[in-house]
Amino acid sequence: MAEQVKPIVKLAAGEAPRFAMVAGEASGDLLASLMMSGLINNWPAAQMFGIGGPKMAEAGFQAWWPADKLSVRGYVEVLRHYREIVSIRQQLFERLLRQPPSVFIGVDAPDFNLDLAAKLKRNRIPTVQFVCPSIWAWRPERIEKIKKSVDHVLCLFPFEPDLLRRNGIDATYVGHPLAQAIPMQIDRQSACLALGLDPQKQVLAVLPGSRRSEIQYLLRRFLQTAQQVRQARPAIQVVLPAMPVLRDFILSEIDAAGGLPGLRLLEGQSHQALAACDVCLVASGTATLEAALFKRPMVIAYNMHPVSWWMMKRKKLQPWVGLPNILCEEFVVPELLQDQATPHRLSEALIAWLESPSRTEALKKRFTQLHQRLLQNTPQLCAHAIEKILAS
Repeated sequence: MAEQVKPIVKLAAGEAPRFAMVAGEASGDLLASLMMSGLINNWPAAQMFGIGGPKMAEAGFQAWWPADKLSVRGYVEVLRHYREIVSIRQQLFERLLRQPPSVFIGVDAPDFNLDLAAKLKRNRIPTVQFVCPSIWAWRPERIEKIKKSVDHVLCLFPFEPDLLRRNGIDATYVGHPLAQAIPMQIDRQSACLALGLDPQKQVLAVLPGSRRSEIQYLLRRFLQTAQQVRQARPAIQVVLPAMPVLRDFILSEIDAAGGLPGLRLLEGQSHQALAACDVCLVASGTATLEAALFKRPMVIAYNMHPVSWWMMKRKKLQPWVGLPNILCEEFVVPELLQDQATPHRLSEALIAWLESPSRTEALKKRFTQLHQRLLQNTPQLCAHAIEKILAS
């Protein structure tokens, strides 16, 4: 469909705005749902539609496609789903051109959202990106793409707006919604009891990611790691939160790995698992920040297709991959990536946390400081920034 430049949609006095949104995977769904609370508070009759997940749907979002359609990571993995993803993006663009929203808000998923936002912006539809792409960590060439694609960026981390403004991009620091959603003080005992766990025994939480491709590459080695931890500490309890849409796949992977006696497979409930655990084994991504906000010691791991890993490694700008380490600007928790992520090394790192209460206590203090830095009224700040865009 040929692009035709149309006028910006202007709101009449008292008219409710229409927000088009795209959020991919579980973390984007959570971030978007928290932002939506601020938008709804400002505009109770606002319409919100596009691509989203179950948490967004609970807040009244109309999902034309489910968020898990975009839950793919890595160059090779994306290629396998490329045609479907491109088709969805084109269909969404055409639909939004026929019925232009007041604002388009891309929530994370920059590879999908920036291309879509660029086309919408050329058609004079205001565009916002919620979550700045990690130009400070890798792929700095994205800065020009962001500039061409969006009118404003809502930033999760305090150092990002200055970086963007130096490159001519309007931005607002809104804090991280998870810092508001996760309490500063964690009641571990209540979380254990809610999950049917014994608070007197140690708990290991295993979080192999929210994408099918992540689980495919990580779950078996995570289960082997848990087996080795249990050999050293037979009383430890192991929990594994599973997104309902991936539960059957996870069960098949557990069976293929020979199972893990006593493993407690949860229906989602990743936050309850983090609140209950003493230590966690977690895939690199937003879950590492969640673990930090729960003040939990962790070991970060990642593994992907070798070609994807080679391409990503070449564009890496910092020595850290995990968000807690990036934000603290040092290796406060171990990162074991690709070939280093062996069950033996992972289990050793986990056991080291369990055997060092003083080290764990120092980490909790560091994570409390981080939590305080990220704690803002994110829904309200998002709504205020978008209100200015609508007014302009």
